Amino acid sequence: MAAPTRQDAHRSPGGGPAVRIASPTGKWVLLTTVLGSSMVMLDSTVVNVALPRIGQDLGASLASLQWTLNAYLLTLAGLILLGGALGDRFGRRRIFLLGVVWFACASLLCGLAPNSGLLIAARALQGVGGALLTPGSLAIIQASFHPDDRARAVGLWSGFGGVSIAAGPFLGGWLIDGPGWRWIFLLNIPVALVCVPIALRYVPESADGRIHRSFDILGAALGALCLALVTYALIEAADSPATAVIAACTGIATGIAFVVVEHRRHADAMMPLDIFRSRQFTVINLVTVCVYAGFSGYYFLTAIQLQVVAGYSALGAGAALLPATLLLLLFSARSGQLAQRIGPRIPLTVGSLLVAAGTLLILRVGPHASYVRDVLPALLVLGLGMVTLVAPLTATVLASVEDGRAGLASGINNAAARAAGLIAVAALPLLADMGPESYRSPEAFNAAFQRAMPWCAGILVAGALLAFAAVRRPAPGCVRPDCRTHGSLTTPPLESPPPAARSSRRSS
Repeated sequence: MAAPTRQDAHRSPGGGPAVRIASPTGKWVLLTTVLGSSMVMLDSTVVNVALPRIGQDLGASLASLQWTLNAYLLTLAGLILLGGALGDRFGRRRIFLLGVVWFACASLLCGLAPNSGLLIAARALQGVGGALLTPGSLAIIQASFHPDDRARAVGLWSGFGGVSIAAGPFLGGWLIDGPGWRWIFLLNIPVALVCVPIALRYVPESADGRIHRSFDILGAALGALCLALVTYALIEAADSPATAVIAACTGIATGIAFVVVEHRRHADAMMPLDIFRSRQFTVINLVTVCVYAGFSGYYFLTAIQLQVVAGYSALGAGAALLPATLLLLLFSARSGQLAQRIGPRIPLTVGSLLVAAGTLLILRVGPHASYVRDVLPALLVLGLGMVTLVAPLTATVLASVEDGRAGLASGINNAAARAAGLIAVAALPLLADMGPESYRSPEAFNAAFQRAMPWCAGILVAGALLAFAAVRRPAPGCVRPDCRTHGSLTTPPLESPPPAARSSRRSS
């Protein structure tokens, strides 16, 4: 009789996951998944605070600063579904580790970049690493922990991830004002050096060995190319209208090709179109696009407004943005419980309107703005809005499809949120008529900021109207922890369905 392997030691007698959260192995598994996902979450937020300093040091235009954010979001949004499929096929720990190492190497390139062009390229590589490790982070928890401990493990993962997001702008601001903006990237390297050996030693490998379908490489490439072309068209429209029109038309054609490919691939598609037969799922993703486009545009420009116009340091700007995140961490669980009682329609509607009100209140921030009088009220209203809507949004996504497709639904929703942020960052300067050097002039940027925030509020109001008109109460029975609490202001969680759910679906 063969001796049990280390992986066998992490399985229950019935073959299911047996890691208990109170065991040393369980604590190490939770730590490494939190560390890995925190790197991606931090680099989705902290770079906003660093943009003015990056622009000064590298002599970058506003378009280059937009690409510094969007190159990362582009590859992350375009490849995140493929990253989840690779983990299911080749092993979640293996792909997670590949993503961590890739992300760390790309972070090193970001920290050493001598000019904006190389920084943008390195940020795109960072997004690839994020797309590999992000799906595996939560999927490892789902596949490793005993079912009795899984809810608590996911709750802790979400809570610690939220803490890292809350601390990110504050830590980033301290680094930017201290050793310099390059350290917001270089800090990922010691985190990865801690994460990798822990994962190798303690995380059990898991994969769905019965998956033999081909990967939708063509779909992933077309989706990413569509986003890239549309983003390029929006960013370059003011300076190169003819080129922008060509890019936009090509991007639309590529998007149509993506839909055709996904339709023809059926079961092998990265984004099977039949999931959108659920009216609730389609509507909630449109609401997601509105919410995260409005919020992402707000966060992108407010971090610059506080520094360029209001005169805050990078640390001051990072600390100033904390209240909204802290509110979400403290009260999202109660919001999720309320939504379970009354349904998601009212929370999504009211929450979106509150966030819209917060984006309008931030218009009070100008030269010599008072934090208590001008900044804090806007952040409290916006934070209250996000508290009201984020947990119900996540719950409704997961409850709008059958249980076996929860991971796919969450992945699509995650990609939609990131793509919305990508388009918002590209489009807002164009809509607000921001010049390429406007962030260097307090007067010019403040005038553009006053034009931009109503656009953010408008798309949030559109999301509220859509939620009120079309979102309905889902059937009861969603018991996943993400239905009750969520600690991220930047994106919904990405969850892979438990192996048992996929197996039962294929056998049916």
